[in-house]
Amino acid sequence: MVEIEKKEVVLSAIFDKDLTQVFDYGEETFGFSAAKIFVGEIYNYVWNLDSMYLVHPECRFLLTKGKLYRNIILGSYIIIYRITPKRTEVLRVINSRISVKKIRTTRRVKL
Repeated sequence: MVEIEKKEVVLSAIFDKDLTQVFDYGEETFGFSAAKIFVGEIYNYVWNLDSMYLVHPECRFLLTKGKLYRNIILGSYIIIYRITPKRTEVLRVINSRISVKKIRTTRRVKL
């Protein structure tokens, strides 16, 4: 069995901002408890990326030869992350209904 190299998971500042917006929307729409549970689910997926970064599919809006950009679909949200040689960079969590043009701006996120 092949051993997968563990990589450090790093969160972008934009991801933190996005997550706050996701929580605020969830709290307004579904209540505090449901919003807290959903954000907990997002964090669960994100922190498991240290060894599970290859499990999720390539982001179809950010195609590269090396399949650097991947996404996790969770409800109507997409968590976009980038795989580098030394770490996994979680870039954004965004609603899947936004335009493809806005999703493509994720390439410019710096850490």
